[in-house]
Amino acid sequence: MMLKVIRPGLLTSMQDGGRTGFQKHGVIVSGVMDPFAHRIANLLVGNEGNEATLELSLMGDAWEATEHVLLAICGADMNPMADGVPLPMWKPVWIRAGTMIKFSGCRRGARAYVAIAGGFQVPLVMNSRSTYLRAGIGGYQGRALQKGDELKAEAPSERSQKLFDYLEKHAEGRTFYAPDWGIAAELFPRYDASPVIRVIRGNQYDWFTEKSRQDFFQKGFRVNTQSDRMGYRLDGPVLERIESDRELISEAVTFGTVQVPAEGNPIVLLADRQTTGGYPKIAQIVSADLPLIAQTKPGDTLYFREIAHQEAERLLFEREQLIQQAKLGIQLKYM
Repeated sequence: MMLKVIRPGLLTSMQDGGRTGFQKHGVIVSGVMDPFAHRIANLLVGNEGNEATLELSLMGDAWEATEHVLLAICGADMNPMADGVPLPMWKPVWIRAGTMIKFSGCRRGARAYVAIAGGFQVPLVMNSRSTYLRAGIGGYQGRALQKGDELKAEAPSERSQKLFDYLEKHAEGRTFYAPDWGIAAELFPRYDASPVIRVIRGNQYDWFTEKSRQDFFQKGFRVNTQSDRMGYRLDGPVLERIESDRELISEAVTFGTVQVPAEGNPIVLLADRQTTGGYPKIAQIVSADLPLIAQTKPGDTLYFREIAHQEAERLLFEREQLIQQAKLGIQLKYM
């Protein structure tokens, strides 16, 4: 055992890159909401980048470290503390056995990600360790963490073990110890309560009236309280179709698809989205901005800005370059 849940958060589940390849059988992808924070947290502790992490939503947990542990916390700032002392984020941290790790409400962003060296020890279900909450499969017993749960880690990689040994050696009796390096603040996304989300046009963009298309790009949309990992319901200008009785045969949807039901309030489909959708799609959020939408919460206001496919591809390429540079820089620290 490595971590014991003393107090569960609002919704903490184990997630990885998702359960791909099974949508044709009606199995949703699931996976992390913020893939950037998830990957960086894994890299910081010496994992390859897709081991399962804990995704903490809005209000964090309290855990006891029952063994010495190497972890990294990325994503939303939930004021993490170790025995009452603030824990650094976006860098690896060695924590002594017996330490109480506590998170509180979000000060910035909506979801924090915690990776541990070696990754969490849970079985693969259809090639993924992600929790599919509605079906009760994957992750830790197919559900969110509860009080008394005991989490174990897989054996650490050689890189993880080297860093673990280095940090433990320099801890010198302290509750925790972190190196003087980490991910620079200017490199990770800015989690804003009023983000501008970049999109490309959806397949049915031309189904909407000119006024609705203008409103979509010029006015704000507030995240409704009826929102979850499946989708964000947005309140704002009602988006009307040119032909209100025109029907659409269900077709594939993906993370970031913005569809509009008949009443005119858009829904952004997220990690736990269904496999197909039958509402017209006005836009698709570009991959590089998925972390921004994932880190908004009910009450936040979104603004959409149209960009071209080529720019969306460039942004994703730049993001991947940044991750690869970070990965190389981190690996050099382990040598």
